[in-house]
Amino acid sequence: MKIDHVHFYVEDAKIWRDWFVHHLGFQAVGDRINSFHTCTEVVKSGSVCFLLSSPLLPTSPVAEFLRQYPPGVADVAFAVEDVEAAIAHAKMHGATVLQPIQQENLGVTSLKWSKIAAWGGLTHTLIQREVEGDAETERRSEAENSFTACSLITGIDHIVLNVEIGDLERAVAWYENILDFKPQQVFKIKTDRSALHSQVMVSHNGDVQLPINEPATRNSQIQEFLDLNRGPGIQHIALRTTNLVSAIAKFRASGLSLLSVPQTYYTQLKQRPGFPLSDREIEAIAKQEILVDWQEYTALEGQNTAPLLLQIFTQPIFEKPTFFFEFIERRFQAQGFGEGNFRALFEAIESEQIKRGTLQ
Repeated sequence: MKIDHVHFYVEDAKIWRDWFVHHLGFQAVGDRINSFHTCTEVVKSGSVCFLLSSPLLPTSPVAEFLRQYPPGVADVAFAVEDVEAAIAHAKMHGATVLQPIQQENLGVTSLKWSKIAAWGGLTHTLIQREVEGDAETERRSEAENSFTACSLITGIDHIVLNVEIGDLERAVAWYENILDFKPQQVFKIKTDRSALHSQVMVSHNGDVQLPINEPATRNSQIQEFLDLNRGPGIQHIALRTTNLVSAIAKFRASGLSLLSVPQTYYTQLKQRPGFPLSDREIEAIAKQEILVDWQEYTALEGQNTAPLLLQIFTQPIFEKPTFFFEFIERRFQAQGFGEGNFRALFEAIESEQIKRGTLQ
């Protein structure tokens, strides 16, 4: 399993197409999927594919979604090897099938897909792609040449789901039973003001990471999301890059708004045992206000560098403070999620809540 694409429902698809192109360096591609009631634009960067749909008529399913929820992620589509087997498994474990298996041939590519209900307004489309002969190799080569070489963003690292208080265990069980995800890291983040609980879920093959959060206090930023989103949903998507410092400098130059980090954070960072960065590196990272976390050095297979996580987060991109993006760089085979960065993000969002007057 891997992420095939993410589908956003927005008020104006063309405006958001241009936003992704201008701010994040995505490329608009020609394979638009329009109908008489819905306009859909497609943007890509590396292996990342986003569909952006807006209503042309009140009868559009996008219009129906936007009457219930603010703009955001409506569907996360997973590529699977056998969609019929995946849907049969999902139905056997109680999943609600919203769209039975459909099939379409596009030149040398054969598509089969079906859609199931997930949490709140979120759905998951399961897609099976089959390409004739050597066309698959050619398609991948073309995609890499077209996008990866000039893309600041190379892939989706993880997608974060927020659920109602008390629903974390049910959501974990749902992804275990329906989609064969496995639980990994657990986080319990608490400050003097608020708290959250989080369980990281990973697909069976390890290619999809899905942290699930629930509020642990009624004033938690997760609760604020749930209130403004009118229910559970995708809080953020982490986009991977190979050079975060350079990418963020370009994003800032394009006018992208990012969460700020106080410079005292970097002073404290240097005092942690095993600080792995040179003065020059930390100066460049601090200039871009990037969070840093690392695993303590362990002598494994001659490894003499600590696995390192670099992360930064945008301000919410829509009118309401619901959905935002994360950018992440993993160095030296860094896996999972660093609790230091998780806490720093939590505290940064708390600061934004205080500015909005939603957290005392």
